[in-house]
Amino acid sequence: MKRSTQWVVAGIALAIFAAGNMAGRMVPKSQPTIVQAERSVAATTELKTVAQQVEKLLSARPSGKMIEVHEGGSIQDAINNASPGDTVRLFPGTYNETVYIDKDNITLSGVIESGEWPTLDGEGERNDAILYSGNGIVIENMKITRYKGNGIMGQAGNNFVIRNNWVVDTGVYGIFPQYGRNGFIDQNILSGIKDAAIYVGMCDNIHVSSNEVYGNVAGIEIENSRHAVVEGNYAHDNTGGILAFITPGLPIKTTNDVIIRDNFIVNNNTENFGEPGSIVANVPAGTGIIIMAADDVMIEGNVITGNKNAGIIISDMTFAENLPSDPESDPNPERIRIYDNFMADNGAEPIAEVLAFAATQLVFDSRGADIIDTKADPNSCIHDLARYRTAGLSDYGVCAPGGTAEVVSYLLDTPVEPREITMSDKGKLAYYAICAGCHAYDIRLIGPKVTEIQLSYKDNPQGIVDYITQPVKRRPDYAEMPPQDYLDEEVRQAVARFMLEVNRHSSVAGAPVSPE
Repeated sequence: MKRSTQWVVAGIALAIFAAGNMAGRMVPKSQPTIVQAERSVAATTELKTVAQQVEKLLSARPSGKMIEVHEGGSIQDAINNASPGDTVRLFPGTYNETVYIDKDNITLSGVIESGEWPTLDGEGERNDAILYSGNGIVIENMKITRYKGNGIMGQAGNNFVIRNNWVVDTGVYGIFPQYGRNGFIDQNILSGIKDAAIYVGMCDNIHVSSNEVYGNVAGIEIENSRHAVVEGNYAHDNTGGILAFITPGLPIKTTNDVIIRDNFIVNNNTENFGEPGSIVANVPAGTGIIIMAADDVMIEGNVITGNKNAGIIISDMTFAENLPSDPESDPNPERIRIYDNFMADNGAEPIAEVLAFAATQLVFDSRGADIIDTKADPNSCIHDLARYRTAGLSDYGVCAPGGTAEVVSYLLDTPVEPREITMSDKGKLAYYAICAGCHAYDIRLIGPKVTEIQLSYKDNPQGIVDYITQPVKRRPDYAEMPPQDYLDEEVRQAVARFMLEVNRHSSVAGAPVSPE
């Protein structure tokens, strides 16, 4: 968005807020919709360019046949019968299943008729709705609800497109690509997620645009990922709006080159309902943007209002408790750039830690700040510091003109080659995607430490396989573990072996990580 037109957009947004409760009207109970203020001609052209880039990516896929599935039919049977290039068209109705896509260039496309959606309903029993590991996967026009684990989860699939889906109450994550490269997440609506609605984990070259996330713990999270643009989204009424994190202990050690621009980040004051012991349970209610340990993050042209704790918090890894130890992860945020954001009515009810930090910066009144940096890097900069209430930014420089206009998207013009994934790699992927969120190596999270599991199951990977297939609650001080029987037997064996072998200093050589 041109800076000369940003204030027009901000004014339109504030007029809408004044006219009525925008957040309350945005999504009717019966059917989702996205209402956004008019963007400038330049910004619209920019999004059109991204859309053209995505269509170019899709046109490189092989063409195939159309397979129709109607209510009462099996989506999985259709996937099993599909070949690369095929499209599975899912007609309105309710489907109670978990869908696995382990082939390349498959499209799963819903048909919406008279407001009726094809709906995957986990009935509060199933763990995941859609799991994909193929490349060139497209998932669109689906309603997904009442799963305990994840709505849409990808493992090591490149060149993916996830768009125009409606994801409600799917447990831990709504949309969760991991180890993917060259991915587009666009025009989805997600709510009721107790970790992150959109969680980009260990990915490269990602574009997250025009989504609405509300009523979640975290709206959009970019974690241990590089080269991501997050723009034009509406993040409201979450605990935290948009996050860029480094979580230590993962194979990819960095988060960098993240652009957060032209988003509406409003009233993110929902009480944190994350699983006790999880990292996201540390997110304080009332925070618009959180940057933890990430580098080269650019925050530009956003409307950030009504977040009661703070508009933007930038911190090192002391922000969160119970993080795994990892000497290879740099704990400090570096080279943060902040350009021309509209900020108002943030910090009305800051938490005690924020007030205490403000006091160390000689900010003594009871109101919090628009922007707080607890570990200011002198190579960071801000344009027009005096415009905002700040704490900890005294060492910031003045950003040079230009902002992020030179970067339309980090999406690549041509598809990325598929990775070769061995069974050992699949064990590592499953461990980091599924196990590590609850079982850290040497600290307690939601479940027991890995070191305790290794003592209990020494030289007995089959014991782990049996337990994760059909878990039994044994300890009252831990949450009940959902069964992982959706993983095939080979993957369960591989993840069990990896869990018994992993140690604090385990090499990640051979893990299918993305290039810098």
